[in-house]
Amino acid sequence: MTTSEAGADSHAGRGKGLAIDLEPLLRRSVFPASSPSRADQVAAQIGEVIADLKPGDRLGTKTELQKQAGVSVGTINETLRILQSRGLIEVRRGPHGGLFVAERSPMAQLGHAVLHLDTNAATITEAMDIRDALDPMLIEDAVHFSSAHQVDLMRQQLRRMADALSDDDGIEFLHANWKLHAVIADVSPRPILRAFYVSLLDLIEGHTVATASNIDERSLSGFHQDRYDIHVRLVDAIAARDSDTAQEVLREHNAGIARPAS
Repeated sequence: MTTSEAGADSHAGRGKGLAIDLEPLLRRSVFPASSPSRADQVAAQIGEVIADLKPGDRLGTKTELQKQAGVSVGTINETLRILQSRGLIEVRRGPHGGLFVAERSPMAQLGHAVLHLDTNAATITEAMDIRDALDPMLIEDAVHFSSAHQVDLMRQQLRRMADALSDDDGIEFLHANWKLHAVIADVSPRPILRAFYVSLLDLIEGHTVATASNIDERSLSGFHQDRYDIHVRLVDAIAARDSDTAQEVLREHNAGIARPAS
């Protein structure tokens, strides 16, 4: 069920389950200025609440969560999409419908376990090695299954990366980079692969952003331009359904990623 369907229940009765007051947590400022998107922030905060709840507990309606979080309709839609993709919430329609804590599927448990690993150098290196091993399957799926709309979503993230380059904003560049890979992964028809890969991305992104603020971004300007160019070529190959070129660019892409220092 799509997040837009949740809006149909915006005035539904409380029904069975528990209506959770998320406002104190959602309005709490827990992210630095260089932070993930607002949708990612709200999804992380709701995820904190869900961790202490039981499957079937009622979170409220989309409209109620939107008001508590103080975000736009577009942001709450993206937030719910993120939570649904992680298997954390389910949407129920009808007079007693709304948003509920989902039964934790094996895939959701796997993602939860990945996200709660210790983020030391050895763990991040292992996560990057596994991600690199999964990349060829995801790129092959993207070449064969991506729609024109999905390619457009990839190009939207490329535009974000280009804007970040123009603004010398290394952190925003990283966020757009990781979002692009998540969009590529979302094309795959393999749900286990998608869920595990995105969980690895979240783990690696959190570590990378946390350490990037300690690096002189001026020394990385040329590196970021090179990374942007590689991603443009990768998306172009996906759009052209050119598997050989896409895999060749992917090998170049992964060879240029350094591992964290021990």
